[in-house]
Amino acid sequence: MVSVTAVNEASNAALTPALVGLEPAERELVARARSFAAEAYVDRRLGTGEAAIDHAHGLAAILGALRLDGEARAAGLLFAVPEYVADAAERITAAFGEPVAALVAGTWKLNRLRVVTRGLAAQDAGAAKGSQAEILRKMLLAMVEDLRVVLIRLASRTQTMRAVAKAADDVRRPLARETLDIYAPLANRLGIWQLKWELEDYAFRFLEPDLYKRIAGMLEEKRGEREAFVASVQAALERELADAGVQAAVNGRPKHIYSIYHKMRGKNLDFAELYDVRGLRVLVDSIKDCYTALGIVHNLWQPIPREFDDYISRPKANFYRSLHTAVVGPDGRPLEVQIRTHEMHRHAELGLGAHWRYKEGRQARRPGEGGKSDPFDEQIAVLRQVLAWRDEVVDGADWVAETKRAALDQTVYVLTPQGRIIDLPAGATPVDFAYALHTDLGHRCRGAKVDGAMVPLNTRLENGQRVEIVAAKTGGPSRDWLNAELGYLASSRARNKVRQWFNAVETATLAASGRAIVERELHREGVTGAKLEGLAREFGYAKTEDFFAAVGRDEIGGQALRVALRGPQAAPPPEAVVARKSRAAGAAEGVLIVGVDRLMTQLARCCKPAPPDPIVGFVTRGRGVSVHRAGCKSLGALLARHPERAIETAWGERGAGAFPVDVSVEAHDRQGLLRDISEVFSREGINVTAVNTLSRQGTATMQFTVEVGDVGHLARALAQVGEVKGVTVARRR
Repeated sequence: MVSVTAVNEASNAALTPALVGLEPAERELVARARSFAAEAYVDRRLGTGEAAIDHAHGLAAILGALRLDGEARAAGLLFAVPEYVADAAERITAAFGEPVAALVAGTWKLNRLRVVTRGLAAQDAGAAKGSQAEILRKMLLAMVEDLRVVLIRLASRTQTMRAVAKAADDVRRPLARETLDIYAPLANRLGIWQLKWELEDYAFRFLEPDLYKRIAGMLEEKRGEREAFVASVQAALERELADAGVQAAVNGRPKHIYSIYHKMRGKNLDFAELYDVRGLRVLVDSIKDCYTALGIVHNLWQPIPREFDDYISRPKANFYRSLHTAVVGPDGRPLEVQIRTHEMHRHAELGLGAHWRYKEGRQARRPGEGGKSDPFDEQIAVLRQVLAWRDEVVDGADWVAETKRAALDQTVYVLTPQGRIIDLPAGATPVDFAYALHTDLGHRCRGAKVDGAMVPLNTRLENGQRVEIVAAKTGGPSRDWLNAELGYLASSRARNKVRQWFNAVETATLAASGRAIVERELHREGVTGAKLEGLAREFGYAKTEDFFAAVGRDEIGGQALRVALRGPQAAPPPEAVVARKSRAAGAAEGVLIVGVDRLMTQLARCCKPAPPDPIVGFVTRGRGVSVHRAGCKSLGALLARHPERAIETAWGERGAGAFPVDVSVEAHDRQGLLRDISEVFSREGINVTAVNTLSRQGTATMQFTVEVGDVGHLARALAQVGEVKGVTVARRR
């Protein structure tokens, strides 16, 4: 029988790696956490079969290797306490303080996503799976306020992969696929290379055991031997650089097996064609030192022909800069050497040329080429800077504060009942969630369950929550949803869908009312079998529903309908048309119909005439005289069919009104362009009633509708618009 003393000694030995580098107070905190965990984990085993206390010890040891603080290591030991202890949050807070309790709670929150991540791993490969994996990686980061939680989760997965190395395939393979889809890319993005390569190698070994063994056999040496070789060439190069007076930092690591496989598959290379199985990276102070170091490398070892790339003089499209060369090292083994300055290295690790971008096939965009950088990419760079700052700060509290400021809180990630991840803007509600799934579901949304509990529809969703919508069979949204003060909608997409629904309902109501009016007039005039499509076209509407809606809005009066139904022979002469005030008050003031007084006129919308344009009148059916510019194409088409309806028209006294005119502006797009053009119109006293802008490939096309007294006034304004920086064309349409 094993004695209690022997058990304690074994436990103390298991805890030793988790205590490395800690101050006495932190060591005491971690030791107390181990005791608390040991009590909670008695006889407990995880789903993989590993003892919970063994997993805790291994997890804490990995956090120690990452040099995390005592709070993080203590939280790692307590990772599963919430599953086994009912009042875990209160007890952990009382025993270890709020920071440790928050880390444990965050870790447990991520652990709850295991069902989602394993469900994703079980899917067949495809675009949908890749998209969901990307969203899930973002979600894992967004769900935490402290980056240490993500590191604890990655360390936990690494310990799991170590523990299942001898387990059955049905246990290992799902974990391996999940690791390659989610956790290894996440470690890669955060620059935690020591975890990345271990996760990838274990996953590759579990998924492709035969191929793993074959590549390992090709190496003809064990990992330890490869590491020893790299250490020896690193020391030799450091001595040569020091003798030459070049200050340099040299580091190296043998390429791990999964990376070898990935490169062989991606570039269709044979193992013999790989020259970077072993590699060194040399960081120097200046570009001059880069080329000096290159000469020393080529003098020390024989360069391999056609294996040299100068990305300093010819940077890559993503601005990556470095010297790459391959040489024949000791014992005839090939060795890759990368040489760059410290500034180039920072850019490669944190900027557009970050290692994870091109390794994962993502396209970096150059500044000023019309593309916007991904905010998530920028936040990842911040997180990786935080990891680097960990080595420089003296007070661990400073690093903790930086990690909290780097939390990804721009987006909320929630789950459907089936485990699909939906990303929504911060502050989103169940109604936003419903519209994100399907427009019709949003319209019929009547209630919502969050994590199984009914909640009000204006409840703000949080990361990781599972949302279920309760929908009616029929119906539409509530107008209250558009009230910003009630907080039902946070996404512009959902608001637009609600507005479109009410606009469609209003149009349908007006169309029904208009149809009833038209049918009443048809009955009154005794007209049967009338073609409503032809009647709609007579009034200039391509669709009958638009025509009915115009009648419902009283844009087409009963008298106009009766005239149209009676036919051309019943149309009154122009002199008999009764004057009626235009709906666009003042729009047609100053227009004179020769020989006729008080005749209803309207300016044609197709050409928008303004003084002193030559104008011609066209007598419409029931809407008075439509005034066109003399060269208007629409007028030409009308006169070709009805030349007898032309009527002589002239402008009255100048300054009698303001006339709407369409203006087109083309320019090189830039920030503040619309503001500068609007200032010109404002300075000239010109009212802008509508504007529509479109930017494509750096060129902005703007359409303005402005009100002017005459064309001369407009010409002066357009001349000034043409002088605005970036404007290439400014003209009247």
